[in-house]
Order: sequence, then structure tokens, then C-alpha cells
Amino acid sequence: MAIIYSTLRMFIALLVGVLATTVALADPVVLKADRMLDIEAGKMIGPASVVVDNGLIVAVNPVELPLGARVIELGDMTLLPGLMDMHTHLTIDFFTGSDWVTMPVLETAPDWAIRGVHFADLTLQAGFTTVRDVGANTGFPDVALMRAIDRGTVPGPRMWPAGHYISITGGHCDVTGFAPGTLEFGPRQGIADGVDEVIKAVRYQAKHGARVIKVCATAGVFSFSRQAPIGAQQYSLDELRAIVEEAGRMGLKVAAHAHGTEGINAAIIAGVASIEHGSVLSNESIRLMKKHGTYLVPNLYINSLPLPPETPDEIRKKSDYLIPKVEQSLRKAQKAGVKMAFGTDSGVYPHGENGREFSALVANGVVPLEALRMSTVYAADLLGVVDRGEIVVGKLADIIAVSGNPLEDIKTMEKVQFVMKGGVVYKSAP
Repeated sequence: MAIIYSTLRMFIALLVGVLATTVALADPVVLKADRMLDIEAGKMIGPASVVVDNGLIVAVNPVELPLGARVIELGDMTLLPGLMDMHTHLTIDFFTGSDWVTMPVLETAPDWAIRGVHFADLTLQAGFTTVRDVGANTGFPDVALMRAIDRGTVPGPRMWPAGHYISITGGHCDVTGFAPGTLEFGPRQGIADGVDEVIKAVRYQAKHGARVIKVCATAGVFSFSRQAPIGAQQYSLDELRAIVEEAGRMGLKVAAHAHGTEGINAAIIAGVASIEHGSVLSNESIRLMKKHGTYLVPNLYINSLPLPPETPDEIRKKSDYLIPKVEQSLRKAQKAGVKMAFGTDSGVYPHGENGREFSALVANGVVPLEALRMSTVYAADLLGVVDRGEIVVGKLADIIAVSGNPLEDIKTMEKVQFVMKGGVVYKSAP
């Protein structure tokens, strides 16, 4: 009898807890602020009231607020849609004490996943509620981090992880510079040569949770690939086409790391969704991007930062060579009307500073409204989703607030004061 009574008491307690949670979830929340950015119209609306219920936006500036709603008064702030960063590496760290050169042989996937927990939180606190995480070290730490966030185990942005980079043997995204036999990888770890192997590599990433495929179409900066010049094409057009076609069969888009012109053009022709970096764009590159609707995801802020102190000279030289070309290519693409989305390459700079990319874009000729659209509606289009990127009824309640008006002072985006993701407040205004 005692056992039955104890079990019944536990059941009642559980039921009460569930009912309490349901009631809490059912209670609407109202966000009130002096201003709200209508991202599509490109104008400020004020004052603003946004009603959130069950993780969604259910009303914007309604005539009457719902009875019993919890009101969050934000005052002299601007409401914006949750931001999106299309080029992060949440499980990678070049700046806080880990030697990135030796990290692959000294650490394992659990190390990177645990580190990613901290970096995911920093990214969310900076106002980024969705990220495309374009490549991690071996063992799928990025996928593990995504699942932990989705379960609610740890705080962080909604993630589109790529799993392992797809790279040629000895290419930019392979582990190079060590003695033969050290971390020699194959298609399961993304290192693949020829059409058959790249198809196998794509299938293996998809099998284990990748939501986007990242291919290294050219050489790069932070690697010891002996390819020269820095932008040397590393995959043939046939291989790139096979990657895009196989990813497409699985409903996945492809992001292509590409610095050099030949590799950029081949990746565009192959049908990738985005060119990451796009450091050396020719007139033909611009024509192809417009023809195919390919997005450019530039990274500007990292160019203003000193490289980590242990960076070898050969890598410093590559970085110095590319910096002015990145800025020239951005301006060329912008003038031509190439589609662009916001990306920062976080992990190659300290995590949580994502918002500084806005100022870097504006300093290079992007108007503030377009920079904000790059991180909202344009990023949503690149992802292929319609449930976020605007403060509109029916969209996800991913909402942030900043002091002042970012259309007048873009630096306000560097200090996000309030963060809500899915109707849950992760950062309260001071």
C-alpha cells in the first residue's frame, strides 16, 4: 500500500508540474519598445508592441493587448529580428589559449564540443539566434552541440552544422603539416578525391546530422597546404558538381570556401548556394553569381584583427596578400547587385564579437539597412527557411533589442541588450 501511495503521489506531482509548465507556456508575453525595425520596408515603427505566445509572434502592435500577458518594458530601444550568422565555427578556437596548429593532435571531439557550449552561449548573447556552422574538427562535435541546444540542454543559437569539411587530400581543409601517418583521413572525415569519394563523403556527413555541406574549393589561409597561389583551385568541376548534386538529393545546400577566381567560378557553375570569402572576384565571377543566384558570404571584421601570436610566417603572408582583395571584391559585388549574406568566420576571431562585422561592412560601403538585411531576410533566404528573419505574425519569436537606432549608428549592433529565442528570454535588458 505504501508503495502504491508513493507512486500515486509522484504521479500527482508530475501532473501538477506538467500543468504548471503548460500554463506558463500558454501565458503570452508582450515586448514593448520605443522603436521596431520593419526589415522589409526599411523603416522604423514606433512605439512597438510585439505579442509572443508559444514560441511564435502572434501580434504586432495590436489595438488591445491580451489579458494576463506578462509585459517586458524595454523603453528607449529598437526591436529587431534575431540575427543570423552564415559562417561560424562554434567548436573551434584560435584565440583563447589553444594552439590551433597542434590542436588536432592534442584534443578530441569531446574537447571541441564542450568548448562549443561556451562559444554557443556567447554567440546567442551577442544576438545571433541562428547560425550556419560551416565545418568542425573530426568527430561531429558541431552536430552534438546542435542536438544539445535543440534539446534545451545548453543555451545557444539554432544551428545548421556541416560536420566535416569536404577537402582534397592535402588541401586547405585537410590536416596538414605533420609527419606522414599522423591524422591521415578519408571520406568519412571529409577527405575525398574523385567523384566516387566525394559522393561517399557527402553521404556520410548527411548520415550523421549535417544540415549543410561545406566544400573547400580552393586553398586558404589557415592551413599548411603547399598549393600555390593561395587561391589555387583544389576540386575539379566534375567533383564539385558531384558534391552539389549528391547534397541536393538529400535536401542539403553547399557552401564553398573559395578565395581564388578559378575555384570561385567552378563552384558557382557547379551550383553551390554560397561562396564563402570570395576574395578574388573577377567580372566573370560577378556575372556567374548573378546568373545562378549564388550568394556571397564575405568576412570583413577578421581583416582588422592581429593574427594569433603563434601564427607561422607563411600564413601571415597569405593573410596580408588577401586582405585588400577581399575589400575590393566586396565593393565590386555590392555595386553589381550580387546577393550577399552575413558571415563572420567566428573562431578565427574571438567568439561573441559577431556584431562587429556590421561596422566592417558599413565601413566598406554597405549601407546599414542592407547590412541588417544580410543578417536577417537574406540569410533566411540562403538557408531556405521562411519562419524567421522578420518581426511578423507567424514567425519564430526570435527577437533582440539594441539601444538607439542602428540605421543611424550601426555600432549599436555590437552591444545587444536583450535576446529572445523561441519566446524564451536569454538576455534581459539592464
